Amino acid sequence: MTKAAEEDQSQLPAPGTQSPASAVADVTAGPGTSSPEAPRKRLPRVESLTGLRWWAAFFVFCHHMSNLAPLPILDFLRWGTSGVTFFFVLSGFVLTWSAQPGTKIRTFYRRRFARIWPAHMVALIAAFFVFYRVDPPADMPWIKPISLTVLLLSVLLLHGWTNDPTILYGGNPASWTLSVEAFFYAYHPFVQRATARLKTTGGLIFCVATLVISGTYRLLLFHFPDVVPVFPQPVLHSVSFLFGIGLAITLRSGWRPRIPVWFGFLVVAFGLYTLYYSGEHPAKVPFGITIGLTQKEILTLLYGFLIFAVAIRDTRGGRSWLRSKPLVALGQWSYSFYLIHATILYAIREFYGPVGTVGWFNLTWYAGVCALSILASWLMYKVVEHPLERKLRGPR
Repeated sequence: MTKAAEEDQSQLPAPGTQSPASAVADVTAGPGTSSPEAPRKRLPRVESLTGLRWWAAFFVFCHHMSNLAPLPILDFLRWGTSGVTFFFVLSGFVLTWSAQPGTKIRTFYRRRFARIWPAHMVALIAAFFVFYRVDPPADMPWIKPISLTVLLLSVLLLHGWTNDPTILYGGNPASWTLSVEAFFYAYHPFVQRATARLKTTGGLIFCVATLVISGTYRLLLFHFPDVVPVFPQPVLHSVSFLFGIGLAITLRSGWRPRIPVWFGFLVVAFGLYTLYYSGEHPAKVPFGITIGLTQKEILTLLYGFLIFAVAIRDTRGGRSWLRSKPLVALGQWSYSFYLIHATILYAIREFYGPVGTVGWFNLTWYAGVCALSILASWLMYKVVEHPLERKLRGPR
């Protein structure tokens, strides 16, 4: 499960974005910065990415709802987990796009902590009462025995460094992506410094090299499982984060091809269907097995293309339904929505039980649980996430 720990538009360089309290970009230009430099010229804001975040979070929600009320397209909804890949690409893109020279590393780390940790802790406390018992019921496998070690690792966002599901999905099951994001934050200042002089060509090469290296690793792991080590999740998902960094470099350097946003959505839809179909019928699709093995890299490319298309349209000043007030608001709440929706869903399942029949009438469950999750995420954003982020970020 995921939000990833999706990146907020609060890091974009203009007011009125994802978090109104965070209009100033907070990304360091590189480690060891001791004296402030003249800030780089403010780049156009890409607020449509806030609205786009909501749809990625909703895609993840639809996947998890299949555990309560399955729809006839159950197999396709399993791809809702790919929303996590979207958030990882977006994180690398936003942090790099909004980077300002002169921001100290400790300031960057403090702001990242303020961004994700307060809401994470509140969601973890709520999740504890749903996913843990002293004596877990045998017929509810999602409920686990209390483990102080697992809970502590979750609090510290270190539980993503193991592939043991009991630990990886420990605490709030969604928070494993925050553990991955914490690793991204740890090395982003250093990658930012190393790539500071790259322009359009360098950014594109960086993107291609990232995908090639990651894809090659997955193929080698498949063919030589006894020789190639299995990396932990933060390392495996770095392909998406680094790809987002490369995209931001190319856009920041002025390369803005005219890519219609509708075409970006069409490419993603076609790509997802191809991945789904090749997974169901690998023998009927050319290179079906290879496609299956490199699906993370393909998803990274698909979502990166969509993010790039949306960002280009915003930098050109084009109109965007993704910047509508309702979608921007939902995008602002999407982090809390991601953290809390599975807890609400499984609390309902514990007391009501799963809906046994597959059918479109289960959409009423989707609507009800989604509305309840949106309400809870709005409350958490207003009471916890937004005010505590403002307080912990410190002076701008």
